[in-house]
Amino acid sequence: MSAHISVSRGLVGILVMLACLSCAQGRSLVERQRLEVHRHLKRLNKPAVKSIEKSPDGDIIDCVHVSHQPAFDHPFLKNHTVQMRPAFHPEGLYDENKVASAKEAKPMSQLWHQNGRCPQNTIPIRRTRKDDILRASSIKRYGKKRHRSTPNPLSVSVDPDLLNESGHQHAIAYVEGDKYYGAKATINVWEPKIQQPNEFSLSQLWILGGSFGEDLNSIEAGWQVSPDLYGDNNTRLFTYWTSDAYQATGCYNLLCSGFIQINSEIAMGASIYPLSGYGHSQYDISILVWKDPKEGNWWMQFGNDYVLGYWPAFLFSYLADSASMIEWGGEVVNSEPDGEHTSTQMGSGHFPEEGFGKASYFRNIQIVDGSNNLKAPKGVGTFTEQSNCYDVQNGNNGDWGTFFYYGGPGKSSNCP
Repeated sequence: MSAHISVSRGLVGILVMLACLSCAQGRSLVERQRLEVHRHLKRLNKPAVKSIEKSPDGDIIDCVHVSHQPAFDHPFLKNHTVQMRPAFHPEGLYDENKVASAKEAKPMSQLWHQNGRCPQNTIPIRRTRKDDILRASSIKRYGKKRHRSTPNPLSVSVDPDLLNESGHQHAIAYVEGDKYYGAKATINVWEPKIQQPNEFSLSQLWILGGSFGEDLNSIEAGWQVSPDLYGDNNTRLFTYWTSDAYQATGCYNLLCSGFIQINSEIAMGASIYPLSGYGHSQYDISILVWKDPKEGNWWMQFGNDYVLGYWPAFLFSYLADSASMIEWGGEVVNSEPDGEHTSTQMGSGHFPEEGFGKASYFRNIQIVDGSNNLKAPKGVGTFTEQSNCYDVQNGNNGDWGTFFYYGGPGKSSNCP
């Protein structure tokens, strides 16, 4: 009997020791993660000259000296001299103020402007918080898109299995078959409903080089609603870049080294307002991305007044020369399993045939040619994986040049 008790006590002791060891390992893992998150926050949140802490959307905007921004963590930018303005703007820049149309939309701003501005020689950076990083699938993947997030209209047909695997759906217009040195568009801005926090809805332009394999180069800019990335359902200005098809390089906004911002007025990833309403006033943003023919860097302009900054040419392989395709349009993530469809909306959440004031649009879409001239694109194609869920219709007229309406509600009686 005493031997049995002794063995039992021995087993209990071993179990207690194992439990303690497991607890210690668990604590060690949590501590390591905490330190890793802290280090990543320190890398992203540079020392601020001034902070604007009471933005209506809850953001904190740090005004960081232009020479201390995250771009300069890149080893190739250690001795880089910031280019404070492009050597050349594209010729034939469309003046939005000259159009006197009854359908004209109104200009927009950013919510944080209500509580202050950043001083000269600083740039506004949305502060990253611990919760932002913890929402990501991993610290390494924070601020990065999933693979296969670029639409490939050149694929003859869409494999349903591939569609379900990638989860990304699009409604776009595109041009290909030439060398392109930039693109422009004016896009009206909405607040599409998102079904699940790990889904998003965006409207953007893509500047693409290379194939749709592992070597794709992409520069992207537009507006998005992404609860996973930002922790809310606000509509936000964003940029993205990658030189290896979203694998290791690139990120959203300023969440890694690369894009060099020079503008003190506009914050990447910050909320924009006011928003378009169904059957009410329409508000839009204008985005231009072009390659400076002298320095070779890719510049971005927001509206008529704000040259935001540039992606240095060395970040890219194919785009170091030119783009081979331009795309404009909407994208959503469908994370529903077993062939079900998400009710996440694209654009306004309404189909293109509803037209102005109800559907989302891109107007005055243009490309930059080899002579640095902005031109209406020729041979514009359209593409969508499931037109019964999200669709696109293009057109042309005097006021809006080349344009298209796009979007949809996602899950419906026609999109089960």
